[in-house]
Amino acid sequence: MAYRKFRDRSGAGWEVRDESRSRWVFEPMPGNGADRQAVSPPGYTDDPYEMSDQELQRLLDRARPSGSGPRMPSPFKEL
Repeated sequence: MAYRKFRDRSGAGWEVRDESRSRWVFEPMPGNGADRQAVSPPGYTDDPYEMSDQELQRLLDRARPSGSGPRMPSPFKEL
C-alpha cells in the first residue's frame, strides 16, 4: 500500500499513514531525523491524498510541541 508523502516547510520528507479513522501518523522518511508524530485527522476528510501540503503542515504543527521540530539550516554555515 502506498502512503501520502509530503515535504514540510523545512524540506523534510514525511509519509502520512492513516492508521484508523481517528489517528494518522506522520512517519519521517529517510534523511529526516524527526520523531514520528500522531495526529487526529480533520473531520472533513478521511483521506490524506485529498489534503494540500499546507493542510498537512498545519496538522503536523499541531502535533509538535511549540518551539520544536527541524530548523532551517543556517545560511552562514559553510558547506
